Amino acid sequence: MSYHNSKIVAYSFDNAITKVTEELKKEGFGILTEIDVKETLKKKLDVDFRNYKILGACNPPFAYKALQAEETLGVLLPCNVVVQEKEDRKIQVSFVNPMESMQAVKNPALEEVAETVSLKLKKVLESL
Repeated sequence: MSYHNSKIVAYSFDNAITKVTEELKKEGFGILTEIDVKETLKKKLDVDFRNYKILGACNPPFAYKALQAEETLGVLLPCNVVVQEKEDRKIQVSFVNPMESMQAVKNPALEEVAETVSLKLKKVLESL
């Protein structure tokens, strides 16, 4: 398994972010954070970088359940989603694979949550 699941989408960069946000909402996720990597690298390093945003998605009921099973799990939350413009100008959307990230924790109580969240994120990716 890979640490992420990705898909090239037929949207502009901005429309991809809107569509991803809408589809995540249908599955109970909200966006807690948005990091504009292009803007940050320009401001901090004065370098030009392609369009690249990291969205921190959270499904509160699942986050709560996971945190009850593993109190320091917050270091792996929220679920990161990357929307980036590739060199060929195509837009790629990538989601973290919770099944892979939770394996590092080695807590069997997290398996069900990770599997459910993984299925929801795959559903979102497929809908794009």
